[in-house]
Amino acid sequence: MNIETPQPTPQPGMAERAIDTATDVSRTLAELTAALQDAVDRLSRTIATARRGEPLATISAVTREAPLASLFVAFLLGVAVARRSSR
Repeated sequence: MNIETPQPTPQPGMAERAIDTATDVSRTLAELTAALQDAVDRLSRTIATARRGEPLATISAVTREAPLASLFVAFLLGVAVARRSSR
């Protein structure tokens, strides 16, 4: 009776696994970079559009004229929003 034993499938070596991991990381970083670049482009377009409008231009001018007062108002607004959201 001749029974053949199945041959074990060879496991990938350490170098092959390292190359696969590096390839996956590289692909992930490329996707992340593309997504981040897209987000930055959209944010830049949104800011450029808002600067053409009156409200953001007014806020920018007031902030340049009175930076401490603007910081104080922003702080108070942040406190008000934080209290409202914690309720």
